[in-house]
Amino acid sequence: MPPRNEGTLDSHEWDEVKPTWCDKSKWLADESDWKPASLVRIRRPSRLNISSLSTFFWPIKDTKNPEKLRPTAYLDGLRGFAAFLVYWHHNQLWAHEPHVQNRIFENAFGYENKYHFIAFPGIRHLFTGGHFSVSVFFVISGYVLSAKPLSLIQSGDHGKFAENVGSALFRRWLRLYIPLAATTFFYMTFLHMFNIWVDNIERAPTWRDDVWLYYCELKNFSFVFTTGGGPFFSWNPHLWSIPVEMKGSVIVYTSLVAFSRCTRNARLWCEAGLAFYFMYIADGWYGAMFVMGMMLCDLDLLAKKNDLPNFFQRLEPAKIFIYYHLFAVSMYLGGVPSYTGDVMKMRENRGWYYLSFLKPQAVFDYKWFYLFWAATMLVSAVPRIWWLKRFFETRFCQYLGRISFALYLVHGPVLGTLGDRLYTAVGYHKETERQHLAHLVDRFPLPKVGPLGLEPAFLIPHVILLPVTLWIAEIVTRFIDEPSVKIAQWLYRKTLPTAPAKA
Repeated sequence: MPPRNEGTLDSHEWDEVKPTWCDKSKWLADESDWKPASLVRIRRPSRLNISSLSTFFWPIKDTKNPEKLRPTAYLDGLRGFAAFLVYWHHNQLWAHEPHVQNRIFENAFGYENKYHFIAFPGIRHLFTGGHFSVSVFFVISGYVLSAKPLSLIQSGDHGKFAENVGSALFRRWLRLYIPLAATTFFYMTFLHMFNIWVDNIERAPTWRDDVWLYYCELKNFSFVFTTGGGPFFSWNPHLWSIPVEMKGSVIVYTSLVAFSRCTRNARLWCEAGLAFYFMYIADGWYGAMFVMGMMLCDLDLLAKKNDLPNFFQRLEPAKIFIYYHLFAVSMYLGGVPSYTGDVMKMRENRGWYYLSFLKPQAVFDYKWFYLFWAATMLVSAVPRIWWLKRFFETRFCQYLGRISFALYLVHGPVLGTLGDRLYTAVGYHKETERQHLAHLVDRFPLPKVGPLGLEPAFLIPHVILLPVTLWIAEIVTRFIDEPSVKIAQWLYRKTLPTAPAKA
């Protein structure tokens, strides 16, 4: 199959028919020789059509030979793998008992004398690394959003910088909220159309009623400066981070404008000071993550130009030692116990008593303070540790990176519909499932033996659930996410003045 961005006349199939097509005048002239084809003759489906159909139903096969990776391709892979960990985290917590097993998942190894493999430092990220992953999202976003503007600032091209930031800020809201609105509206309609029960979602009596309620909720949820109401969107609570992403984007773009005329050292000090303000003075942990991503990008761009401040240059001989230790500390801090928001409960976890005193007074939900440092250290360490960088540049991680936004959007609805029914059938169910899905309760019971989080009853449903989730994420990427980028670009271009005609 030709690449998706390639036109029909650019493909190899055109080379096969081109000689005949160029001689079309001959066969158009010989009308007397024309005869209708036999009615019993059946046209064979073309290889191109079969390939197109197969890649629609299993799009992961539609992968071109890997081209040369971009210098920041590892960030795409890291973001994709983090999105997969969010999927895995939510499935673990959904399937397992919330007040017993989830206490083990979200507390430290040895808490209440319970020693499980899944709670071991570093290992726990593979099971309940969702919050750590979201923090990594925010640091990566700060890095990626500021990459082009910072390169223009460092080169002194302030005209192109203003154009770039203006375009990016114009398109950002559309980029984030068109996919959110499309997927959640379709999900709401799907539940009404087939009368599907989903736990924790209360539907109105009619679809029309829900459309109005949906509009009222969406307009408030998508308002970047909203100060009231809860942080969750009722049709997909996992999307609480999208408004945070929008706020962080505004912080990045406005900070870049404010610092664009500063000297190198002044700009770096301003970035560090702003991150300190968000984390230690105001309860703006997400702002600190975005700004720190921007600062990491600034330092990386300066390093490529061999223009780092002397302090960083003096650390060059020890950088391998430093970054391996940053990675190790990141893995530990990223596993901060977060079953409750009570810092006194945190102190009951082995290995966290003294660390609990580092929490600033300004931070309300303490876990984000430790996750800020964990995500910052991880993003800075990955490109300097060769085997980590190589892992995130693999085709698997790059594929996850391409569909990461869609995977984040759809994994919750798939879990609430298909996943809940699969878990109920194999033996994981609560009172609500026993009431509304009684016909599925223990229909195909599977053993719950083995390490916590790796039980056959939990893993086997993913033979169905994971491919379906990835497939839907691919479809959303192709038909909603990628077109939303083009729509935002088109709308921005429509607002620009037309170039005056040359005399």
